[in-house]
Amino acid sequence: METKASSSVKRFSYHLGWDQLTRSDADDIIAFWQREKALPEGDDGRARVSQVVFFARDSEDEIAAVSTAVPKLPPRLGQPVLYYRTYVAPAWRRTRLVYNLLRRSVNLLEQDAARHDYPCIGILIELENERFGQMGRMPIWPKRAQFVYVGLSPRGLECRVYWFRKARLKPAPALARPQNAVSS
Repeated sequence: METKASSSVKRFSYHLGWDQLTRSDADDIIAFWQREKALPEGDDGRARVSQVVFFARDSEDEIAAVSTAVPKLPPRLGQPVLYYRTYVAPAWRRTRLVYNLLRRSVNLLEQDAARHDYPCIGILIELENERFGQMGRMPIWPKRAQFVYVGLSPRGLECRVYWFRKARLKPAPALARPQNAVSS
């Protein structure tokens, strides 16, 4: 699978992560993250590489972008979701690469969730890239990946969730109610 980047002749190839990831690809991704200083201090990338959903290579076969997902249960949502991250090399940030990677990842993650009876019912993203915040000022992003605004993260970043279409809410844990609570 390839797509044009911008109006130049550069092309990207997209590759599956997870169990399709070769040792060589994993080493390239870890080296990419380290070179770009994309990992938190003390994180060597070995654990995170198992979370790779998709990655893209440029026309010179260099890693251009990587998407990862890990299951989380955010207290504010009270539902299991996949916490999705993408890192795009600075040279490619003004292309459609991030969107193409997101679209492919959403499709794959939703299909995988459906095959496993929806252990997670959606995808949560925190918008660190200011361009997304500026361009997508709608509460629900249009088109295929309809991410819905759900508030700010503890880090003050805009959060959005894409809910899998056929997923169902998981049972909420029993909540303690005050004795004098009036039922509605």
